[in-house]
Amino acid sequence: MSCSTRLSPAEPQCLGRRRGRARVAAMLGAAALASALSLPAAASTQSTAAAHGILAPDHVRRHIDDARLLGDGRLTWFGLHVYDAQLYVPRAFDAANPGAQPFALELTYARSLDGRAIAERSRDEIARLKFGSEAQLARWMADMAAIFPDVKPGQRLAGIYRPGNGTRFYLDGRFLGEIADPDFGRAFFAIWLDPRTSAPQLRASLLRPLN
Repeated sequence: MSCSTRLSPAEPQCLGRRRGRARVAAMLGAAALASALSLPAAASTQSTAAAHGILAPDHVRRHIDDARLLGDGRLTWFGLHVYDAQLYVPRAFDAANPGAQPFALELTYARSLDGRAIAERSRDEIARLKFGSEAQLARWMADMAAIFPDVKPGQRLAGIYRPGNGTRFYLDGRFLGEIADPDFGRAFFAIWLDPRTSAPQLRASLLRPLN
């Protein structure tokens, strides 16, 4: 028996199917939201670049002349491809102390995500890692919400970390804005690079040079 578009009390099997479809849709929506820029515990990784040392894009080399690709990885959530991440660094880069040097992290999205959701999840991860006071978290949230755009599949969102200076953001190479607080940069990129990250496999993939 097929299910009609209007459910009647005589069609309990249709109700079960529709509830099942609704649960699946809710899970997909939650997965996309939970994965926005931050790293859920269920994440897995997969290398996506062809070779180590790929030249950084122009918007990265404006800030880091000799930047090259160090490592990359893919973020998935229960099989859903969320984004690919690439870490660009200067030639003299100490992976044991990434916060001491400039670098760029670029995410190439595979899913559409809301900019405010990206900001909120980023704030939550920063708070989980115990960075920032309540006042700083509130200020950073407002700054991120003002800068982060909605993203679509194939779009690239890059953050440029500059020690002691502001963090600059680009969408597909177009400048979006800067958060001037140096403390923000350390806190924000800790989402991926801190040993306490929610996705240690992705961290290892980004900081380990490709073969």
